[in-house]
Amino acid sequence: MPVIDLPTARLDYTDSGGDGAVLVMLHGPLIDRTLWSRVIGRLPDLRCIAPTLPLGAHRHPAPDDELSNESLTRMVARLLEELSLRDVTLVLNDWGGAQIFVELGLADRVSRLAMVACEAFDNVPAGAAGRMLARMARTPGALALQARLTRLRAVRRVLGAGMAAHPIPDEILRRWFAPSRDPRIRDDLRRFSARFPIPADRDLSRGLGDFAGPALVAWAEEDRMMPPEHGRRLAELLPDAESTRIADAGTLVPLDQPGVLSGHLRELVHRPVRRLT
Repeated sequence: MPVIDLPTARLDYTDSGGDGAVLVMLHGPLIDRTLWSRVIGRLPDLRCIAPTLPLGAHRHPAPDDELSNESLTRMVARLLEELSLRDVTLVLNDWGGAQIFVELGLADRVSRLAMVACEAFDNVPAGAAGRMLARMARTPGALALQARLTRLRAVRRVLGAGMAAHPIPDEILRRWFAPSRDPRIRDDLRRFSARFPIPADRDLSRGLGDFAGPALVAWAEEDRMMPPEHGRRLAELLPDAESTRIADAGTLVPLDQPGVLSGHLRELVHRPVRRLT
């Protein structure tokens, strides 16, 4: 598995290789790059890159990074630079922090954007589960207790149930929750999650109106975490957006409907980029 050393973090990542259009696929807290495996397997002609960000399911501690939405966005931008990637289609699911790319002036390597059931507007952290994680991060010992409890299959099943319309295979949940038993990894998760006030005081989406490239907004019909009106608002905000609702899916659309999502992503990478004059 490839590993890249960035100034503030070491990241594992999947790289399917090839000379096709490049998609960089991102995930949310307590999830890793394997979220995208089923989608990547359906896009053999495209180059798909999926890093594991330091959000609690990572293997390499990141004590030197601030672990804010802004610092993680800069981390992804540095990843694109280090891998010499251009004309990238940036794909977000669950975590919405990379929407800040445009606002921070980091989108020069990003030509297309896909937002798939992700945090937006005031829904940060997302839903009841995200707000609970933020509260636990402020409560001494709470994340350590959760990490111990996730050794139990029943607990893993309950924690995963709100994220997807279909049961998440236990081997995936075990993989996602095991790293947080390491105190160093758990501290990264704590630092990231404890930053967020409830309710949010930061609109992640405020810069998106300046993104002129083709965009996809794909929302899950059975999503318990991402309000459906946020999908509509994002599509209205982006100058060149196509919007779709994906049936029989929860927040983790890449797990619930990888075939449908891969079809939409394939269409997105073939949409022409408007050249501003």
